[in-house]
Amino acid sequence: MKRDEDVAVVGAGLAGCLLACYLARRGRRVTMYERRADPRTGAAERGRSINLALSERGLDALRRIGLAEVALADALPMRGRMIHPVQGELDFQPYSSDQDRAINSISRGSLNQALLDAALAAGVEVHFEHTLVGLAPATGDLRFETPAGDRKATAAVVFGTDGAGSAVRGQLLGHGLLTEELDFLDYGYKELTIPARDGQFALDPGALHIWPRGTSMMIALPNPDRSFTCTLFWPTGGVSSFASLASPAAIEQHFATHYPDVPALAPDLVDDYRRNPVGLLGTVRCAPWQAHGRVCLLGDAAHAIVPFYGQGANCAFEDVVWLDHCLEETGDDWSHALPLFEQRRREHTEAIAEMALDNFVEMRDRVASPAYQLRKQVEHGLERLLPGRYVSRYELVSFSSTPYAEVRQRVRRQQRAVLAAGAVAGAGLLLAGLAAVRRWRR
Repeated sequence: MKRDEDVAVVGAGLAGCLLACYLARRGRRVTMYERRADPRTGAAERGRSINLALSERGLDALRRIGLAEVALADALPMRGRMIHPVQGELDFQPYSSDQDRAINSISRGSLNQALLDAALAAGVEVHFEHTLVGLAPATGDLRFETPAGDRKATAAVVFGTDGAGSAVRGQLLGHGLLTEELDFLDYGYKELTIPARDGQFALDPGALHIWPRGTSMMIALPNPDRSFTCTLFWPTGGVSSFASLASPAAIEQHFATHYPDVPALAPDLVDDYRRNPVGLLGTVRCAPWQAHGRVCLLGDAAHAIVPFYGQGANCAFEDVVWLDHCLEETGDDWSHALPLFEQRRREHTEAIAEMALDNFVEMRDRVASPAYQLRKQVEHGLERLLPGRYVSRYELVSFSSTPYAEVRQRVRRQQRAVLAAGAVAGAGLLLAGLAAVRRWRR
């Protein structure tokens, strides 16, 4: 295909805008279509997170097009978790052994704006309020509903970067070109706000705050305006669930009992709880990600994951980098680059999907336990004792670009080595004890 043939990117969120920047840099003529209104003039959706956790994988993708410094301009580094028990003192748990590495709480809207501005500056054309309602995968013909009526377009290549509920994926499914698996948790999420207090942060802004409660939890991330965005992750049914709390009195009583420090921090708690929607949590799997060498899914549209490793945007940004490598290796031959991208990337997105689910259990159940805290102390001790040789899963996921599947494999090897070393040490102690007993009997 010629370099000037049109590429359509459906979805002008974080992944779509970054992809458009990369493709424009490769000399492609790119048009983005977004179902929402222009974010520069439209209001944000109520209950949609205004911040996200940006870590090394996302930063690496941004550095490659000179946008990392822009993204980090108003970032708030979080160097660990602050655990809020029902009773007792707060407990800070650093992410790294040197307590220096951090994930970054940044404004989703500001980052999207920076990427959109970069795409526009690179010559990308953008159309808002365009909802995809038709796609012919074999020809690249598209049909959109707009406030002015239906609009048709054609592109040599079409990318779906339109999120977990992807319309592009839906079109491919309707044409029988892929299979889809949606695995939803029996949990949902709802957002609350802790506002600034006297112009200052009401909580420590250098930490990701967690209220672990066994079968549920709440987290809070700092925002540049000194507020915190809180997210409840609760069961959707049963006792102590979203379904069980409806009246203001019930809401107040539940938080007073299970999150006793929160009501004083969140004056609009009841109003936020009642007005903000409950979102779904789940994993999206589909195969294949591409059709006819000309339509391709990327980011959440291909492999949405639960948010408990803070890797959703980071993983999508890394997708763009890997796709760019595939285009470079194949001389921009889409028919070879798109299948190669999926072949190389799939095992890694499946690995982070699995690790994200496991981290949900860790965050809601384990972080408050003495056994977990002891394990983390031992882990950090091993990292200091064996720098570069023993690295925790969290550090490998958040502070490196080691492919996700390799992270999982390395952590398993490390665990086997530690268990083996523990067994040898235990056997040595046992033998020494038996020898001492024999000497005593003599």
